[in-house]
Amino acid sequence: MLYLNIILAVLALLSFALVLWQWLAALRFPLHQKQSPAVNPPAITLLKPLKGCNETTKDSLRCWLAQTYGGHTQILFGVADAGDPVCLVVQQLLAEFPGQDAKLVICGESLGRNAKVSTLIQLERLAKYALILASDADVRVPSDFLEQIVTHLDDPEVGLVNCFYRLANPLTPAMHWETIAVNADFWSQVVQSTTLKPPDFALGAVMLTRRSALAEIGGFTALADVLADDYQLGRRLAAKGHRIALGSVVVECWDAAMNWQEVWHHQLRWARTIRVCQPLPYFLSILANATLWPLLWLMTDCLVNHHHVFSAVAAGCILGRILIAWDLQRRFTPDRKLISPHWLVPVKDLLNFLVWFNSFLSNTVIWRGQRMRLRSDGTLIAVGEPG
Repeated sequence: MLYLNIILAVLALLSFALVLWQWLAALRFPLHQKQSPAVNPPAITLLKPLKGCNETTKDSLRCWLAQTYGGHTQILFGVADAGDPVCLVVQQLLAEFPGQDAKLVICGESLGRNAKVSTLIQLERLAKYALILASDADVRVPSDFLEQIVTHLDDPEVGLVNCFYRLANPLTPAMHWETIAVNADFWSQVVQSTTLKPPDFALGAVMLTRRSALAEIGGFTALADVLADDYQLGRRLAAKGHRIALGSVVVECWDAAMNWQEVWHHQLRWARTIRVCQPLPYFLSILANATLWPLLWLMTDCLVNHHHVFSAVAAGCILGRILIAWDLQRRFTPDRKLISPHWLVPVKDLLNFLVWFNSFLSNTVIWRGQRMRLRSDGTLIAVGEPG
């Protein structure tokens, strides 16, 4: 038991050190800082792939039509089925903003297993301008977002600009679990990774790139069968020598209510995607679970060794983890309000251990209501399909 206690003590202290490093790296990132807008802002084509809608969709799409951007913009809303209820929402918004260069495009072709990318391929063909921005349907941005994000392309070495995103409306306890995972941990882990090497991947909520850079990797067509299209887009652009920039503006994701099963499937799909994209870093990520290891150390010490000093250190690690997550989540929100309760942090860590463990049991994911198999190269095939 002595050796077990030593091993757990090392793992607990290591996990807390990794979380502390994550926090210190995040403190240096210029979140929410505004840039001076360009004098002659370039023209941008916005691609919005859509599927279905809920009570948040209209406001999420409206913010893109209401931008105060000084340059020309073209907005293409793409949907695979003309009978999709989101078409009515888009038509209402187009009537509300008659002066905008915007239209609804029916993208009926199925050009790959990734339905979103299939829509992007068809929208890309209609793009007028040299800069292309792709964003998810549930993303909301401030009215000056375009003038802020485009400033990063003043550097000719930058081939893609992306942004952190925060979950803005956790409506259920399960969504609070995911909110802590994103608003406290995910963004700070990304910043932490940049202290080791420049980013070579993209975050898919909003991605702004040059059309010429996109053409170098074969356009969106090259991503037609991959699940993590955002990751692969950034990866392939970085391989071509383009720099990936992280904007300081944090965008918001507004989702419909999700229950435990839906959030579980979402987290598991995300975990299996990351495992396939970065196998070794993902396997080692369990070392940074700063609740799991201190808790095991605390339980072992209390039940067997009864060393009160060690128990106090283990409990202190868990408390420190909660406080760090509380501060990270608060910093991520412009008004510094806490969206999800801090006491859920240990619960989130233990649930994430279950997700991590389950991610190795299968390559099957549920995405857009379909059960798909994720291959080792990140591409998708239907369950039962040879491959």
